[in-house]
Amino acid sequence: MGRWICCLCSRVADPLMLLLVLALGSNPSTAATASPSVPHVKPSYSFGRTFLGLDKCNACIGTSICKKFFKEEIRFDTWLSSHLKLPPSSLLSYSGNYTDDAKSWRLVDITRLTSKYQHDRADKRVCTSLLKTKTCSLERALRRTQRFQKWLRAKRLTPDLVQGLPSPMLRCPSQRLLDRIVRRYAEVPDAGSIYMDHLTDRDKLRLLYTLAVNSHPILLQIFPSVEGWPFPRYLGSCGRLVVSASTRPLRDFFGAEPEVAADLALQLLAVLRSMATNDLNYFFYFTRVDAGTFGVFSNGHLFIRDASTLGVIDKEEGSQLIDGQQEYKDIFSCLTVDCQSAFVSCDSIREKHSLVMVCQDLLPKLLTGKFQPPVQERIDAFLQRCARGLGDDGGAHEAMAELAELLKPLRSCDSRFAYRYPDCRYSDKY
Repeated sequence: MGRWICCLCSRVADPLMLLLVLALGSNPSTAATASPSVPHVKPSYSFGRTFLGLDKCNACIGTSICKKFFKEEIRFDTWLSSHLKLPPSSLLSYSGNYTDDAKSWRLVDITRLTSKYQHDRADKRVCTSLLKTKTCSLERALRRTQRFQKWLRAKRLTPDLVQGLPSPMLRCPSQRLLDRIVRRYAEVPDAGSIYMDHLTDRDKLRLLYTLAVNSHPILLQIFPSVEGWPFPRYLGSCGRLVVSASTRPLRDFFGAEPEVAADLALQLLAVLRSMATNDLNYFFYFTRVDAGTFGVFSNGHLFIRDASTLGVIDKEEGSQLIDGQQEYKDIFSCLTVDCQSAFVSCDSIREKHSLVMVCQDLLPKLLTGKFQPPVQERIDAFLQRCARGLGDDGGAHEAMAELAELLKPLRSCDSRFAYRYPDCRYSDKY
């Protein structure tokens, strides 16, 4: 009898339990009470292909760092606000944050090789010049050009393939320099070869486009900071945006304390010396300098922040492109500059070229009015003589040594100069 009652109870309990489960499932408030955990909703970042310039690929810089953007491992400073909005696309550069582990973040510079306005105008010029339309597929238009067809057939990047491109880096090209570009081009898997067999048609167009617009990222790739070259580290590209290690422009230090100004001026002279004399026998010269050309890392170390105005002359091989060939012009010659721009003759560049420009445009803003009268008067006199071209009484090396001797006693050794502290306490070098 007892066994029958238990069996009956269990049969009655089953449908009752079923009804209870159904009731809980159909009543949201009851269900919420029963299960208090609420799934975390991740903020949605709106990333447009147009903002990055991905809609223009393969007439773009590259795609090596796009995953970092879309995985939110690269964030613009404005993303740290509550609104999570992207910055205006009209800006030339942005401050950003970069991570490899989602825990530690470091500052990076996110830059366009030219303004979006100039990009848009250049894109329109391609369509109207090549296809006679207002809009077109940039890739299709550029692929039809005679220059790119030569690139497609080429096994090796040779001087005739880059003739007429506006980049100062390519005005006096040597085969050794061009081989270095192909061998170290970071937007493709490293093949370590001087031949372009490992470059797809898409890769060749991106490389050609970058060289035609602005050679800054290429210089960062082929002369990397890990080998001692004075450039910020290249981290990658996405569309028409380039990501590199962050530096503060030199203009931020024009009002710095005297010992900081002296230290930066000495570093500036050291960079100019290394650009003129180095183990690889490349001579670098500036076609233009301004307050944003150089930058300073957080540890006080000075680097070349903007390499777009750097020319390169191979002292070992010399130029393999005669000046007459430089006058060749096509659509790639004027993507971002006036097609009528004149080339500087390779033979006209002297070692004092960059020093004179720095004496004219940067060192006076950094050093004027910073020191006691006897020393300041000697510095001012030197800068005036240097700005006039140094005259005939000495070369660039002698002039830089003269200014360095004036500045060395003026700098200090303390933790503000982390790049050389505490080494400076135990070394006569500093």
